Amino acid sequence: MKVGVFSIQADANADPAIVAKHAEDLGFSSYWVPDHIILPVEYSDDYPGAAPGAPEPEYLWQMPDPLIALMRAATATSTIELGTAVLLVPERHPLHLAKEVASLDAFSGGRFHFGIGAGWCREESEILGGDFDHRWTQVKESVEVMKKCWTEEASEHHGKYYNHPPVRCFPKPAQHPHPPIYLPSIIFGGKWAERVFRRMVKWADGWIPAVSDPQMIADGVKQIEDFCAEYGRDPKEIRITVLGGDGQYRTAEQYQALEDAGAEQLTIWLQSKSTADMQRELDTLAKEVLPA
Repeated sequence: MKVGVFSIQADANADPAIVAKHAEDLGFSSYWVPDHIILPVEYSDDYPGAAPGAPEPEYLWQMPDPLIALMRAATATSTIELGTAVLLVPERHPLHLAKEVASLDAFSGGRFHFGIGAGWCREESEILGGDFDHRWTQVKESVEVMKKCWTEEASEHHGKYYNHPPVRCFPKPAQHPHPPIYLPSIIFGGKWAERVFRRMVKWADGWIPAVSDPQMIADGVKQIEDFCAEYGRDPKEIRITVLGGDGQYRTAEQYQALEDAGAEQLTIWLQSKSTADMQRELDTLAKEVLPA
């Protein structure tokens, strides 16, 4: 199983170029960053990553643009994969996003992995043009627009959210037909939502679960296999990258439990806040979880 790292604060104080290069040199397989364009000062929904009643973490409004952060990482590295975990699709126009993704993938030599989400904050989504109540319907249509841009010489689209005549959108991605698209999921009420796996098998390429119990990965793998059988797809086409939470999965034993459950990659959340501290943290993690 591969091991990557997730930098929640991929900013100037935790320079993506230096951190990703150090991770690559140590043998980590991938470098991932999160996304929030803005965060309203007041909003109605609780951040799902915090304990009930706890204040939201300050990093939610301190994130740099993920694609720019990954482009900085790409220029300093040559082999490490680069991913978003996750980019909030309803907050961007798909024609613009298609060009940004294709440009990053082309410049990085085909190393981009496109983890996408629909968002959890109504006010943030609506300020930036999202239809929050039907956000996954909007995401699906946005992905349709982007896939056409990435694979067709001239593409057009006429849908509910996006409508445009034939256009040319270049460059094309280095990966064919396009960078892999990953969908996230979080456990609610002790079980996975069936609709997550259905949409994943129908139009995505991978799964980014956030989970505390490795057994839930095995349960998700079973659902993926069932829906692949229903839709005539090979389950091996669905990549499974576990997004470790803050402080999770930092020992060889935990790593092994995830691999046994069916994960292909573990992404470890870097807890440090400065470039130098992240380098030291990576050194420690490499000794614990990477093969000798």
